[in-house]
Amino acid sequence: MRITVLTGGTSSERDVALASAVQVVAALRRRGHTVLVVDTARGYIPETDEPKLLSGLVGTEPPSNEALTALERGLLLSGLGNLPAVRNAEVLFLALHGGWGEDGTLQAVLDVVGVPYTGSGQLGSAMAMDKDISKRLFRLAEVPTPDWLMAPVTVESAGRALGWPLIVKPSKQGSTVGLSLVKTAAEFDAAVTLAARYDDEVMVEAFVPGRELTVGILDGKALAVGEIIPRHEIFDYECKYSPGMATEIFPADLPAAITAECGRLGVLAHQALKLGGYSRVDFRLTPAGDLSCLEVNTLPGMTATSLLPQSAGAAGIEFADLCERICRIATPSR
Repeated sequence: MRITVLTGGTSSERDVALASAVQVVAALRRRGHTVLVVDTARGYIPETDEPKLLSGLVGTEPPSNEALTALERGLLLSGLGNLPAVRNAEVLFLALHGGWGEDGTLQAVLDVVGVPYTGSGQLGSAMAMDKDISKRLFRLAEVPTPDWLMAPVTVESAGRALGWPLIVKPSKQGSTVGLSLVKTAAEFDAAVTLAARYDDEVMVEAFVPGRELTVGILDGKALAVGEIIPRHEIFDYECKYSPGMATEIFPADLPAAITAECGRLGVLAHQALKLGGYSRVDFRLTPAGDLSCLEVNTLPGMTATSLLPQSAGAAGIEFADLCERICRIATPSR
């Protein structure tokens, strides 16, 4: 296949996207596919220049807003569809995370371009990125999810409705960027201010104690359920992308009934958001044995430490095969 990997972009998860692209490009080339690379912020990247762009390294913190603003933003909406590397591809592999690459904006552009792309379409991508909409749809589908409020909300109202501690996070962001675990009322305002740096909508969510679980979804079916044990109090950006900062167990050591229920709810959440192709669904498992869905990732990471490849691997699907299967079930052009 002629495959073009779209990566980079201008979201706070740019470094993660580039690290994902490293793994995907190498795997698909090993399988004999013709693979080109396009940075959606900069354009086509010749193979000789790939090593400079695709370092494969993710820092302990996301890029600054200033660094991202400095990138060229015009390509996505004005010139992406005119690139031969895009127009002549049989499949576009979206190694992108967050921002325009995952919120439905790019997907809407690619629907016009007319080349099949991996992951979900414009509507599902937009609904999954908006955590408020996602949680409303989870509730309608009877997928349990933590209680929440949307800012503006007073600290007194948040405490009464959700208790302490609680989570404050941007409503449309990923990789725990801008997320805070707020233990006391005194920490609340600073957490809201931090989250607002990354999104104009801020969510205040009940904190669910317990174990961190995740399950990959591929072509409508649940893969292996995994457990994440971070070295920090929550599974934050550093723990997600720094080797050794979290223990990830696939398959998770769980009773069979909980494993089955996690998979069932993961598929339900995927379907509730009208997603296609693949996704990864994150849960908390309380000490009482109750599952609570945190979010669905429509373009989950494909880095060396990413969870979806581990979920697939534990289900008997090695990484290059996973990349190929994702391409073969790509969202068709409209």
